[in-house]
Amino acid sequence: MTHEELILNIEKALQEIRPFLNSDGGDISLVSVEDEKHVKVRLEGACTGCSLSLSTMKAGVETTIKRYAPQIETVVNVA
Repeated sequence: MTHEELILNIEKALQEIRPFLNSDGGDISLVSVEDEKHVKVRLEGACTGCSLSLSTMKAGVETTIKRYAPQIETVVNVA
């Protein structure tokens, strides 16, 4: 998978997740992809101060991104 295809797949994953975050007043954006294995995203809106944001990252965001791009090893939220 090329870098461009990887970015496209990650963006598709974020599009799948976004409606759930939007329904709670939040959003998410892709910050960077490093070494084709590590993704940095930014939770936005209501998600920034939510006590469940860690659960959202692991159970929702990371799982979905890895489904679209299995080579991804880590997904982290950056403030």
